[in-house]
Amino acid sequence: MRPIARSLVAGIVAAILLMAASLSDLIASDEPTKPDPNDPALTARGKVVYAEHCASCHGANLEGQPNWRHLLPNGRLPAPPHDASGHTWHHSDKQLFDMTKIGPAGLVPGYQSDMPGFKDILVDADIWAVLSFIESTWPADIRERQQRLNRKAE
Repeated sequence: MRPIARSLVAGIVAAILLMAASLSDLIASDEPTKPDPNDPALTARGKVVYAEHCASCHGANLEGQPNWRHLLPNGRLPAPPHDASGHTWHHSDKQLFDMTKIGPAGLVPGYQSDMPGFKDILVDADIWAVLSFIESTWPADIRERQQRLNRKAE
């Protein structure tokens, strides 16, 4: 191949790669990278994913398991509520995301928990959607307190 033709082909290939990268960024930007409890579509998606993957332990109404602060016979804690009565809102969005993705035992070495990590079950966007749904149920004062945690964590 002649040098001019080679340069032309290289230029075309580079342009295609740049366009593909730009398109990839556009597609990826449509997926959430944090919770948005004010986004009706995202919270609706989160409600569906929550019902399928979380409600069996954390309750259909985010109420958690009974006596969630007291150890079970196996030495583990029951699933806590995710409503305003629980402690979910005491954690930043990043902590909640990581806990969901890798599980509590993945965050705290040696910690025993019945909650698995969902990294092989849910894509990141579904985890953010679930967190959006959960946060959408909190009263305004709880949401503001949790947002202060997010700002401190940044």
